[in-house]
Amino acid sequence: MKKLWGNYKSTIILLVAMIVGAIIGLIAGEKATVLSPLGDLYINLLMVIIVPLVFLTITTSIAKMRQPKRLGKVITTIFVVIIITSLIAVLVGLLSTYFVKLVDTEDGEQIKASLELEDETNGETQIEETEEISIPDQLVSTVTVNDFYKLLSRDNIIAILVFAILFGISINMAKEKGEPVLKFLESANEVVLNLIKITSYYAPIGLGCYLAALVGTFGASIAIGYATTFIYYNIIAIVFFVVAYTLYAFIAGKKKGVIAFWKNILPPSATALATCSSGASIPSSMEAAKKMGVSDDIAATTVSIGTNFHKDGSIIGSVFKIMFLVCLFGGSVSGGAGVLSILGIALLATLLVTAVPIGGGTISEMLIITMLGYPVAALPILTMVATIIDPLATLLNVTGNTVNSMLVARFVDGKEWMEEKK
Repeated sequence: MKKLWGNYKSTIILLVAMIVGAIIGLIAGEKATVLSPLGDLYINLLMVIIVPLVFLTITTSIAKMRQPKRLGKVITTIFVVIIITSLIAVLVGLLSTYFVKLVDTEDGEQIKASLELEDETNGETQIEETEEISIPDQLVSTVTVNDFYKLLSRDNIIAILVFAILFGISINMAKEKGEPVLKFLESANEVVLNLIKITSYYAPIGLGCYLAALVGTFGASIAIGYATTFIYYNIIAIVFFVVAYTLYAFIAGKKKGVIAFWKNILPPSATALATCSSGASIPSSMEAAKKMGVSDDIAATTVSIGTNFHKDGSIIGSVFKIMFLVCLFGGSVSGGAGVLSILGIALLATLLVTAVPIGGGTISEMLIITMLGYPVAALPILTMVATIIDPLATLLNVTGNTVNSMLVARFVDGKEWMEEKK
């Protein structure tokens, strides 16, 4: 029980703070806005950490990558399986939320205006300018900036991400000569992660006050929206766990594959739920994959790479976050372009963020907000969504990597891979 409390303590405290904040907002009404400064304090703390967090986390993750000890066929198969299963997950997320209104509010524009941190006229000017330039020019201005100091602004989060990836690759290419730079950045990254840890101590107060003011100003629909999102995501996650992963196991090994999967999946699933950490579940995932009949090298490589790049639960969660914001701000995703936009943003926000215990979710959520064009002050809204879906999202992330190793074994070692292992 103590171990369970230790792993879930922060999540439970955040949930309790959110519930208390929502209750205060419902009871006090607009008077709850007196708590806004306490919520704004948390937002400001997050805002100043975002730029160094994105740069240091992505750069060090890329720079530390080494060539796995496995044939090119295995690595290629792993990424093909990751891409296909990730596309299935994002489609499930979209189909399950497209016809559902996660949060019902008629004050979308007012909420958006209240969250806007920058001058409104500046925002209007930017919109007018983007309408006049071509799509290639928009792409260039989104992924790059024309001066280094502009990388220090959270308004250019995608450009920071691109620069961080290139910088990490450059360090990797420098090999031994790049080690001093890597060590310095790793040290700086550790300092920033500790800064986030310190900030997280204030998170319950900040998010509780933030939600109290939000509910007090705009009504109970927002609080109901969070409850709806929590219940609906859990239902979708459980159905996906049972149906999709059973189907993957069947594709991998027919009836024997399904039996092997359900016989051995409990330990990594229990570890995922108990720790809420994909990283902490790696050993049990590898062991389960081996017991299912997957060869040692495929199990180790697939689970390790998958922990960083394959996250069914997070991808579905990204769609839920996007649709929550769209509903909250009164947006629309109708038409092919809107659907493709949702799919692309969800995949990009999840697949390009490595599995770090602290900070990865913040980077992902900032990408979602930036690409949707919403104010960065909406970050705590997504933080609260991420908090309520985290346990089952981690469960899907971990289980997806385990069953993916079965698929990789099927396509690398052939139809009789289970018999050969035996």
